[in-house]
Amino acid sequence: MYTILIVDDDPSIRQATQAPLELLAGWKTLLAGSGREGLALAQEKQPDAILLDVLMPEMDGIMTLKHLQSLPATQSIPVILFTSQPSRVIHQTFAGLPITGIIHKPFDVTELIQQIRTFLNWDE
Repeated sequence: MYTILIVDDDPSIRQATQAPLELLAGWKTLLAGSGREGLALAQEKQPDAILLDVLMPEMDGIMTLKHLQSLPATQSIPVILFTSQPSRVIHQTFAGLPITGIIHKPFDVTELIQQIRTFLNWDE
């Protein structure tokens, strides 16, 4: 069973993401409401992947990603970014970052699981 850490400051997004991942895919989820909380959980629990919101107060997703990459315990965990930013901004902003994929908000719940499987090469 895979474990995915969902890092998003919006509780409704965390819930809308957690439910299908657990109920439809059968994956375990961990929830963090901030970048700092996500860093701590990632180090402690060593999830198989991280879904990381880009726009968060205090420590945004890019800063969180940089911290994850700087820590030996978390640098190999694949990160998929969540963003509501337009595609043209994404390609300019995130080019060259060590990310596994990008999921756009709002997302289609039925496509979410397949997108994650595709990004991470996880079989059904």
